[in-house]
Amino acid sequence: MLFFPLSICLPVAALAAVLEAQWGYPQILVRKIGHPVMWVGALISRLDTALNLSHFSQTKRRWLGVLALALIVLIPLWVTGLVLQAGYAVLPAWAMLVVQAVATTALVAQRSLWVHVAAVGQGLRRGGLAGGRQAVSQIVGRDTSALTEAGIVRAALESLAENFSDGVVAPLFWAALFGLSGAVFYKAVNTADSMIGHLTPKHAAFGMAAAKLDDVINLPASRLAALCLVLAAPLANRKHAWRAVWRDAPKHRSPNAGWPEAAMAGALGLRLAGPRIYGGIKVEDSWMGHGTANATLTDLERGLALYRRACGFLIGLLLCAAAPFIIGL
Repeated sequence: MLFFPLSICLPVAALAAVLEAQWGYPQILVRKIGHPVMWVGALISRLDTALNLSHFSQTKRRWLGVLALALIVLIPLWVTGLVLQAGYAVLPAWAMLVVQAVATTALVAQRSLWVHVAAVGQGLRRGGLAGGRQAVSQIVGRDTSALTEAGIVRAALESLAENFSDGVVAPLFWAALFGLSGAVFYKAVNTADSMIGHLTPKHAAFGMAAAKLDDVINLPASRLAALCLVLAAPLANRKHAWRAVWRDAPKHRSPNAGWPEAAMAGALGLRLAGPRIYGGIKVEDSWMGHGTANATLTDLERGLALYRRACGFLIGLLLCAAAPFIIGL
């Protein structure tokens, strides 16, 4: 029991979006039982250790990466199916709709993303550059030791934009199509990409399948995320946001990250992305937006406000789509 009609999936996604925005994933559950992403991460680590051996050829590692990805997706879906089957055996359909929605909230990151990005501003205010660098290092993979205040703020805003797509829009998009199972499928692939989908000697071959599939399943969400950010922009900046998206997003090294980053840059009148340092290596990425690169704490607050409005647009869209089915329940 994995797949359901839109009459169930759309209300599940809409209710999950509303509930998660209010409460997020309780920290007490993290301490007691962990988080679903942690559980999937443990599975990925085991498969990486068992299958990704350095003496294997690149071809063999690529095929073993496909096998690993299949297990990373199918095992969580199998567990999800067992839980749903047991639930529908003892609970009415309306109650299981709520159960699916509550479970889906664990796979969405509206609230936690806001908390982590807001913490960067708090770090800068309380601890200066050292505090800001420490806070932003929790949400980005680049080297932060030499970042200026402008670099810290840009990094936080880029993470906010990209993770709005990956952590909020994408899981809700797949939940709207396939319910809890859709969100589980997406989160399993996305977690695999974040852990093994890197162009490093260890993972370039083994993680190729995860990286490619993640690009495909994030394609619709990244465009929808950009749309939400453009619509959430101040009226005077919407034209700039549209122009930034169409002009700059295709220049980004990622087929998806450039869309929300360009929308964020245009909406705030900033330049985001550009050259960055990862693991001591400078990555020459294109700039998103034609504004100033001298981002400030005020810009971070403006970005967080833009993010909240974009989440509101997304929730409103889901509620409108689900309304006919909710009324009919």
